[in-house]
Amino acid sequence: MLNIFKSKNHNEIFLKICNKNKIKKYIEFIIGCIIASMSYNLFLLPNNIVSGGVGGLAIIINKYININNSLFILISDIFLLIVSYFMLDKYKTKSSFLGSLLLPLFIFITANLRNYIIFDYKEKLLYSLFGGVISGLGSGMIYKAGFTTGGTDIVNQIISKYLKVGIGKSILIIDGSIVLLSIVSFGFQNILYSIITLYLISYISEKVILGTSDSKAFYIVTKKDKLIKEYIIDYLKKDVTIINAKGGYKKENSKILLCVLPTRDYYKLKEAVLSLDSNAFFLTTDAYEVVRNG
Repeated sequence: MLNIFKSKNHNEIFLKICNKNKIKKYIEFIIGCIIASMSYNLFLLPNNIVSGGVGGLAIIINKYININNSLFILISDIFLLIVSYFMLDKYKTKSSFLGSLLLPLFIFITANLRNYIIFDYKEKLLYSLFGGVISGLGSGMIYKAGFTTGGTDIVNQIISKYLKVGIGKSILIIDGSIVLLSIVSFGFQNILYSIITLYLISYISEKVILGTSDSKAFYIVTKKDKLIKEYIIDYLKKDVTIINAKGGYKKENSKILLCVLPTRDYYKLKEAVLSLDSNAFFLTTDAYEVVRNG
């Protein structure tokens, strides 16, 4: 494994990962773009819900200048792609290229959906919820396929690279600024709906990328490792990995038991650990993917 990293740079490794299941990824990416564009035209645009990004900026600009939203997004994305090429690199620009062109195209194609799918837009909260969930689903599929939609994603990467700010903070700065800007155009109440939608997009897209967790990983620090190990193996019928460890403060040797088990068995193990060793320390995390070879 070390030889692979010594002989190839990070971009080549990234491209090798992207080339795996390429057709499946392209299909997932295109479906994600279609879903995101439908949500934009059916839920966000009619209600002036600004959820950040170039699409949100287009909603604000459209209030003052009569310009087609998809055209504004396309022009902005092309400009940012050029900036990305010079300020980032061609590999990152390549991952944003298709999304920058296809998303505004699908927004243009699906613009007339409201003529066929008719909603009563009085319940704005309901549509902000639906818009957030469906947009998050589309965005998650795009990111999971290894692409981005360009736009402010490029700005976020530039800020992160040159100002040494984490991607999470740069997203908060850029998308937060666009959402706050909507107060001037649509009022304070509208920003509350935008915040709900923005949160749901972030939450749902993360769930799509990682998947839902149906397993838990337990890290158990205990001096009664034999008792707890026997319980896990004999009663829960799960394997255990024993890790030798040393306390950082008291410098005492101890054992860490690592095991992964279904979420439904969470309380069975938690209560057993506390019963067998009241001084035990354990950490539980979601295990989104468990791979076992051999």
